[in-house]
Amino acid sequence: MRFKHSAIVCMSFSLFLPTISVAQEEGENNGAKPIPADLIDDPHVREELGINEFTAPSIKLIFEDLSQLTPLPAKETRPKLPEKMPLDRSDLAIEIGFLIAEGFLAVENNTLDDIEGIAKDLSRYGKALGAGERVNRHAARLLDHAKKRESEKLKEELAATQKDVEIELVQLRDADLAHLISLGGWIRALSCASLAVDRDFTEERANQVFREDVADYYEVILGQLDPRVSKRKHIQELRKLCSGLKTTMTLAADQEPTEAKVKEIKEKSALMSKVALSRGE
Repeated sequence: MRFKHSAIVCMSFSLFLPTISVAQEEGENNGAKPIPADLIDDPHVREELGINEFTAPSIKLIFEDLSQLTPLPAKETRPKLPEKMPLDRSDLAIEIGFLIAEGFLAVENNTLDDIEGIAKDLSRYGKALGAGERVNRHAARLLDHAKKRESEKLKEELAATQKDVEIELVQLRDADLAHLISLGGWIRALSCASLAVDRDFTEERANQVFREDVADYYEVILGQLDPRVSKRKHIQELRKLCSGLKTTMTLAADQEPTEAKVKEIKEKSALMSKVALSRGE
């Protein structure tokens, strides 16, 4: 997980800074929370939707620097999705985020045989969310890329899946759910990354998981969802956990990450994963 700005990332995003600045200024004016700039992805979506309250952080970019933390403990942290599909659309969205994240983990760990099951689950969830046609196209391409062992194309296809579902949700006037898809991906990434750092701690590796700006973003967004969603018990609990993570991740100018703080992040992210999949039960 990328958490300290690198020169390469800064150069990449400098191309979009004017657009981002205007959008963030507009977001601040209407009460929306600006997306951390290094988590904005996909120029064609920017053209179609603009950077606005409907655009959510990219799971692809959340995972982009996870390669620095290998080996990734994907199996040890993998949550078991409930067998039955959720009835609530907000739960569908969170779990789609988890599934997209599993796809990125499969690519990072070179366990591409896992893609078949992930693609099938994405198709089921996409249909239930009302984005079945879009997701089915991506699922077929995921299987093809996995068969050909095309890792980079798999990453691009997973990113496109998230963005296409986002577009569908905007058209269905259900754009709030785009943020929950992104949240699910971040939770899955953080639980995996924090365990990896806990097992092999260095300050440099630990810096990858200290992103108080991302925790703050999701805390604010969870409070701005439609009241029918934001008032659900587990959504309120997720917001509190984001607030706690933000506090743990915040370091003073002269502070460095510690093993104790990494353990706190690991424990809180594991709890967040459990709460996210509880469906409020």
